[in-house]
Amino acid sequence: MGIKDWNAGIIRPVAVAPTGPYQDGVASGIWRIDEAAYWTKQGLWPIAGNAAQSVLIAGGVTGASTVVNVIEKIIANTTGNATDFGDLTVARYVGGSCASSVRGVWLGGNDASFVQTNVIDYVTIATTGNATDFGDLLATVQGNCATSNSTRGLSAGGEFVNTIEYITIASTGNATDFGDLQSAKRGLAAASSSTRGLFAGGLNSSVTTLSVIDYVTIASTGNATDFGDLTAIWGWAAAASGTTLGLFAGGKTTGNVNSNVIQYVTIASTGNATDFGDLTQSKYSSAGCSNVHGGL
Repeated sequence: MGIKDWNAGIIRPVAVAPTGPYQDGVASGIWRIDEAAYWTKQGLWPIAGNAAQSVLIAGGVTGASTVVNVIEKIIANTTGNATDFGDLTVARYVGGSCASSVRGVWLGGNDASFVQTNVIDYVTIATTGNATDFGDLLATVQGNCATSNSTRGLSAGGEFVNTIEYITIASTGNATDFGDLQSAKRGLAAASSSTRGLFAGGLNSSVTTLSVIDYVTIASTGNATDFGDLTAIWGWAAAASGTTLGLFAGGKTTGNVNSNVIQYVTIASTGNATDFGDLTQSKYSSAGCSNVHGGL
């Protein structure tokens, strides 16, 4: 009796290379122990309990100038189209977002009537479904930014305020005053490590772009301190961060010109940004994320 007789055609006699180390990865076929050990050493053998990291993208404005409430999901370290996750409680754009390893949170922005909102929504990242009301920001803002460590989420700035507010991501409730930025601005970008939050660039009430980078210590409250400057004057840049570096990419420069520049700072120290490289095209008001630290 051969394999085809006892496996009912379910188990494939030809092994297929595994798709990754996540618990839902595919490694179909019949494997010898030494073969499974080989793929484990390559970091590609599926491991129970090792959930793939999700990236959530929510809200925005369509080409027909319609504000949407859709939340979509992509899986880090894999390629493929986004899938539907659920809906925000309020359709919105140009607000802030942050996350812990458990929850994703969206704060403020303009709603479907193009009016500023103070609504905070959240989802449980591991479970698809619609967002739930978390609480409210102290002020209605748009053009704010947000960042987080594993415990706190911070929202900063907006049109045109200098306020920094914070939430405890694991619990629900209204935001609390944290302190102030060095100046009021919107269209700024945020990055963070587990210790520090950085707020870079933006536009002031005269719609003048700024190069200033502010920073705070996330675990404490208080006003922001000067960190340094971006390589040029920037607003509406994207940001992403890991445990060491914060990256800022694209945006609007002086004269309302789109940029393709990527620049970086070392979060643990202060100082001006350094050139990292270029995007494939010049653009502004895009978004950034990383699979090292909770950015959404």
